[in-house]
Amino acid sequence: MVAFILRRALLAIPTLIFISFISFVIIQLPPGDYVSAYAAELRRMGDYISPLQEAAMREQLGLNDPMLVQYWRWISAIVLRGDFGYSLDWNAPVSNLIWDRLGLTLMISSASLVITWLIAIPVGVYSATRQYSFLDYLFTVFGFLGKGVPDFLLALVLMWLSFSYLNLNVGGLFSPEFQNAPWTLAKVWDLATHLWIPLVVLATGGAAGLIRVMRANMLDELGKPYVETAYAQGLSEGKVVWGYPVRVALNPFISTVGWALPALFSGDIIVAVVLNLPTTGPLLLQALKMQDMYLAGSFILILSVFTVIGTLISDILLAWFDPRIRYA
Repeated sequence: MVAFILRRALLAIPTLIFISFISFVIIQLPPGDYVSAYAAELRRMGDYISPLQEAAMREQLGLNDPMLVQYWRWISAIVLRGDFGYSLDWNAPVSNLIWDRLGLTLMISSASLVITWLIAIPVGVYSATRQYSFLDYLFTVFGFLGKGVPDFLLALVLMWLSFSYLNLNVGGLFSPEFQNAPWTLAKVWDLATHLWIPLVVLATGGAAGLIRVMRANMLDELGKPYVETAYAQGLSEGKVVWGYPVRVALNPFISTVGWALPALFSGDIIVAVVLNLPTTGPLLLQALKMQDMYLAGSFILILSVFTVIGTLISDILLAWFDPRIRYA
């Protein structure tokens, strides 16, 4: 196991270098550059800059340098000084922009992930052990609806209901009067009144899919000989179900840590845009639209690091939970 972890850790270094380079190249593949996107945005608002001003901006920002030079300038600053560069669009350090929004992003993503698992695991186990019961059919309907209804549509419906019938402010995480106010009990309550919509939206889609996965895995395990042997030894249903097949059926949940970890950092971008959440997702979308290569590249690099770490954690946890899995 130790040798496996060391090998994976060493392989992660060239993997991340390759991903960072490919990401940096892809960001610049669309026609034009940040200056072109900036000029187009000015024209949309009724203003403009001359071609000479555009050329001067490109020279000042180093956009005329070869792509390899730009990449090396960016990646060497990250590796040697921990400097993720300067956002061309926001005119601010990339680190400040990311960390300012990271706290709320992690809070929302972590809470929705916990709620998803708290719903999906017991409901999936119940559906499998009470197959074809009324609640099993009910949970099946919920699963199909949860997967079929787009998250952004559910967000819009909940916003309309909360505004029309509950008289609550919708959109964002705070009411206007609490936006820049210091933390008080009133601000915490205001956050709670806004937070339930994104949590319900994110948890519904995730739980709906994982319920079906948990149910299917449990049905596969419940018919195996070791479960019948456990029942024959006189063990109670709770000990048999939760002590043996549930552990094996949890493998898909554990394997999703590889993508759940970067999802904690990025959040759900579409839901965040619809609900106007001050998280990292809309920031990444804006960076890609404006071809803000340093901000977008830093986002993708951090997501890649989280993905590699999450995959390694998944492999270790799978070997720990399931003794059938071993690594040389």
